[in-house]
Amino acid sequence: MKSYVFLPKYFKAELPSKFQKDDNRFPEAYVEYFLKKYTKKGDKVLDIFAGLGTTLFVAEKMGRIPFGVEIVEKRYQYIKDRLENKENIIHGDALKLLEYNIPKCDFCFGSPPFMMKDDPENPFTAYQEEGSYQQYLKDFQTIFSQLKEVMKPNSIIAVDVANLKNERGEVTTLAWDVGKSLSKVLHFLGEIIIIWDSRESKTVDGRSEPWRIEGTFGYGYDHNYCLLYQNK
Repeated sequence: MKSYVFLPKYFKAELPSKFQKDDNRFPEAYVEYFLKKYTKKGDKVLDIFAGLGTTLFVAEKMGRIPFGVEIVEKRYQYIKDRLENKENIIHGDALKLLEYNIPKCDFCFGSPPFMMKDDPENPFTAYQEEGSYQQYLKDFQTIFSQLKEVMKPNSIIAVDVANLKNERGEVTTLAWDVGKSLSKVLHFLGEIIIIWDSRESKTVDGRSEPWRIEGTFGYGYDHNYCLLYQNK
């Protein structure tokens, strides 16, 4: 397993203006890379933190069958309006996975809502209720213990996460804390470091030349971690 990969940090799909302020998507190329590596056409691909639907849209485009869960109603509706398999997106709570009629899936790929160690709101309630970082990590285990029942035996589960740095330079080791927490539930295969390369091509005097988009990196770093687990 390769321990790092360079991926472009830009988006193919434009968002409606109402979502642009809180655009926390990962690039389509990120999903494409892992779907090519771990799935084939016809496989069922699940994202339990569907967000703005990137995993589901890319999976559908690549001939996979998408399934997803999204807690925020306006995001759920946005996905449903654009998904061909509209019945496969659920407006629900990842903490209640076993209450939904999700079939056994071949691959899971997604990014949970992030939390810094001093944040007062619980991300798994769409930041609507108070919480703590310790409870957040326990909730991870609750969610992924249920996910084990939804996934096929020996299937791969990929979790996108990052360490976080605030404006004062203080670091929340979210990626490492999540990795340790989920290893109590699932078999950890290792991590792949996703290094964001925000170079695109533009035409200059008839020639295609690379250029860099500034200001596209988030969380205080230029990379994320993709943690890989197996449902043993």
